[in-house]
Amino acid sequence: MDLETLGADMTAALPEMLADIEALVTCESPSSDPAALARSADTVARIGAARLGAAPERIVLDGRTHLRWRLGDGPSRVLLLGHHDTVWPLGTLRTHPFTVADGVLRGPGCFDMKAGLVLAMHAAARLPDPSGVTILITADEEIGAPSSRTLIETEATGLAAALVLEAAADGGALKTERKGVSQYEVAVTGRAAHAGLEPERGVNATVETARQVLAVTALAAPDRGTTVTPTLMSAGVTSNTVPASGAFTVDVRVRDAAEQHRIDAAMRALQPMLDGARVEITGGPNCPPLAAEASAALYARAVAVAADLGLPPPTRAAVGGGSDGNFTAGVGTPTLDGLGAVGGGAHADDEHVLVAELPASAALVAALVAGLLDEASAGPSPAGRSRPLRTRSRE
Repeated sequence: MDLETLGADMTAALPEMLADIEALVTCESPSSDPAALARSADTVARIGAARLGAAPERIVLDGRTHLRWRLGDGPSRVLLLGHHDTVWPLGTLRTHPFTVADGVLRGPGCFDMKAGLVLAMHAAARLPDPSGVTILITADEEIGAPSSRTLIETEATGLAAALVLEAAADGGALKTERKGVSQYEVAVTGRAAHAGLEPERGVNATVETARQVLAVTALAAPDRGTTVTPTLMSAGVTSNTVPASGAFTVDVRVRDAAEQHRIDAAMRALQPMLDGARVEITGGPNCPPLAAEASAALYARAVAVAADLGLPPPTRAAVGGGSDGNFTAGVGTPTLDGLGAVGGGAHADDEHVLVAELPASAALVAALVAGLLDEASAGPSPAGRSRPLRTRSRE
């Protein structure tokens, strides 16, 4: 790959990138709507086929359409990973239209992460030989990847690297750490009684729920970056009845697997505090942490590649939110996240992408992949990772 001309090539491709991003953003794709996701998948497939010269496989799981390109000949070596679902409901374009003005691109899902999908496609299209690259674009990342997790883990296992085209952190920083996520529901059962006539005959589920909330909150360890946050809560049915039931949900974020195990054990060990009350715990770990060691070598490589391209060295950030990169790191694959668009406002009204940063981001991804492929081709093929000779299409 000619690094001296790569930046100029990506700059020349900027009008095409913007057109591709517009097509994706204006095809709304909320995670909760399989029909909308199918339409979005059609748009992603069309753009990808135009840029990559091949149609993707369509993998429909639980009604959601995921897309996979396996490019060129030989075994897969590098996974480019992203998602085409968004948090925005149908009709958001009426209040948040796609616009490009004063160097800022706006629209629902542009930053998280439709611009990243376009960067992945344009980066792969510039490779002298894309053999060994798999592009996987899922349709349920925003709701925790219930249908695609196994697909992601299978595709990532044994590869040299997984590069996640999620949006960059503040200032364009790469995401080298992501916290693991666990989610729980604590259900409390008490006993109803008349609150005025004989409250002593009841077992107050509101009181038990409140005490469990305090117990759960105490499990947090700020010095280790562990947050344990009670969120939704309910109890009782009428204002003059001792509540017979209550429940609350808990969001847990951890930096390392040991903390995830500690919290899980502590949650499952919760005991009722009122005589006659019962407590039931459901849920558990949703995704493992993306630890710093999983990304360290790839981040160092990205810094070196940026220097070769004449770009400023990318900074790095640890973030609390999870992504599909947590799953790739969880199966032991070196993973670097945040290689997508530079901008801000994910999930917010001011979601936006900085247009001027798109060519440099695409060039960095292309050069990073090219170097990984060159290095991987010099070593033995990963066991069990044989790939077909050409990309296939499956409806």
